[in-house]
Amino acid sequence: MPGVTSEPIAIVGMACRFPGAATPDAYWRLLERNETAVADVPRSRWDWRDSSSADARPGTICSNQGGFIADLEYFDWEFFGFSQAEAARLDPQQRLALEVAWEALESACIVPRTLAGSETAVILGVAHSDHGHKLRIDYPSFDANVGPDTYECFVANRISYALNLKGPSFTVNSACSSSLFALHLAAQSLRSGESDLALSGGVNVHLLPGESISSTMAGWLSAEGRCASFREHGDGFVRSEGCGVVVLKRLADARRDGDRIWALIRGSTVAHNGLSNGISMPSGLAQRELIGRALERAGVAPCEIDYLEAHGTGSSRGDSSEALAFMEALAPGRTAERSCAIGCCKPNLGHLEAASGVAGLIKILLCLQHEKLPPIKHLDELNRWIPRGKPFTFL
Repeated sequence: MPGVTSEPIAIVGMACRFPGAATPDAYWRLLERNETAVADVPRSRWDWRDSSSADARPGTICSNQGGFIADLEYFDWEFFGFSQAEAARLDPQQRLALEVAWEALESACIVPRTLAGSETAVILGVAHSDHGHKLRIDYPSFDANVGPDTYECFVANRISYALNLKGPSFTVNSACSSSLFALHLAAQSLRSGESDLALSGGVNVHLLPGESISSTMAGWLSAEGRCASFREHGDGFVRSEGCGVVVLKRLADARRDGDRIWALIRGSTVAHNGLSNGISMPSGLAQRELIGRALERAGVAPCEIDYLEAHGTGSSRGDSSEALAFMEALAPGRTAERSCAIGCCKPNLGHLEAASGVAGLIKILLCLQHEKLPPIKHLDELNRWIPRGKPFTFL
């Protein structure tokens, strides 16, 4: 399709279900008031008193805090054409993604059922399935649908099936970057002409304490029970859950259809650290190179970036490495009069892992709508390893 490969991608709809925020409007209120949705682990997931300890003993979690969405157990199974028995065995990530994808299409003024037979892509970030783990160890309960009910790929496939969508349909697992990787691939699908509309984002649900125990042993979780991004003495993150979905079109198609355009994706790229100090350790050099390539492909100069929504996991080492990387990448041509603001949504929501990137993206869309940048919660003292006096403002 001539001229498609470099065309900007328009975001024409969005929806979310985040901790303390069941809609984009509620999410904005949480951000604007600088509140946090982090709270005690609800008893409906697991009894934190059996798995948490202040001294982080082996096999326990260092904190009883997390970000959890309300009413996860509720699902309008009749609306989506399920029997009650089918819905009960379905991974909550599939149910949640179905609901949020439908709401995202409504946000774009698209009647979901009218897409039947269309080349609409569904590409979502999904990292794991606690539900699948629970179901697979209960062998006597197995039936022929245990795979479709639990496999991560079916989070996307279920949406395509329910709406009879014929475009690419798959999930991406690249850990914390999963939803942004999915967004990158969705944009590529549109630019290549492989699809004409795309649903992209990510979902993450916690039903078991196992991942939190493992993350505690790795030293990733915050014993304070908060994500204090870029703060001095940051001690890690709080695990959270949720789902965010955006609706994408080629810019020319969005203009033709008279869509509301929330923002444009000018360019994106993906890469791996390569060999570093550890497979889960950040590489400042790799991050700088990645940002540089993304700017080049977008045709944007570093000094033109006015705001950056950071990863900001709340660890002293990771945050300082990230900050040094984006400061160096965005510094060329920048003057003191053109400062770049830095924000992060993790202190408000916690770390949504596979859905963390789309949570940051939806925050940016809301900032553009309201023409306001919320502050970073808990940031009373900046990490000592982050340079001062440069044209970057941590909000």
